[in-house]
Formats: sequence, C-alpha cells, structure tokens
Amino acid sequence: MCVGVPAKVIEKEEYTAVVDVMGSKMRVGIIFVPEVQVGEYVVVHAGQAMSIVDEEYAKVSIEEWRTLADARDSE
Repeated sequence: MCVGVPAKVIEKEEYTAVVDVMGSKMRVGIIFVPEVQVGEYVVVHAGQAMSIVDEEYAKVSIEEWRTLADARDSE
C-alpha cells in the first residue's frame, strides 16, 4: 500500500515544483502531472506529485493527517 500526502503547489518549474506539505516546503517531481498549476493541490508520494486533487479533498485529507499527527504526539 502506498501513502500519499496532499500538498499545495507554490512554485513551478519545468520538471519540479515547490509544494507546501502541512507547513513544510519541499521540492517534488511533477513528471506525472506536468499540467499542474501554482495554487493547485497534488498528492505527493516518494518525492513525486502523483495526481492533482481538488482543494476540498486536499483540505479534508490534511485535517485527517493533522488528527493522526496530534494523536501520535499526545502519546
């Protein structure tokens, strides 16, 4: 099973993009989604943007990730 996290594209170059993943910025490959635009959301796995997702899905997913992280931190 693969796990991907939603990220917002904040800069785009030809083959890479800088994304915001829950407040952390990272550079990812965009060869699977070359049509992605700044401001859109992608699912990132293993340093690659795998698919473009709508903003509502991304925001709900981010909240679920935050819930998991908060539960882990409270242990």
